[in-house]
Amino acid sequence: MKSNPYDILIRPLATEKALRLIEKENKLTFYVAKWANKHQIKRAVEEAFDVRVVKVNTLITPRGLKKAYVKLAPEYSASDIATRLGIL
Repeated sequence: MKSNPYDILIRPLATEKALRLIEKENKLTFYVAKWANKHQIKRAVEEAFDVRVVKVNTLITPRGLKKAYVKLAPEYSASDIATRLGIL
């Protein structure tokens, strides 16, 4: 079992859709390790950013990368974390 959250979280996305999700739905979007499951992604985001995650949706892109949409609990702000990551 990997212990470093950054082994799972490869990089955040800053596309138009990702920015809209940050503002409207309090969701962050990451490329993640292909071997990681939703529980591992949730734990990695919670450890890395000290937030509570409500839900994780994943998909494999046509390029073969795994993308994760991470919904934060209402008391945490996705825009604050996006700012810390340099997206906003």
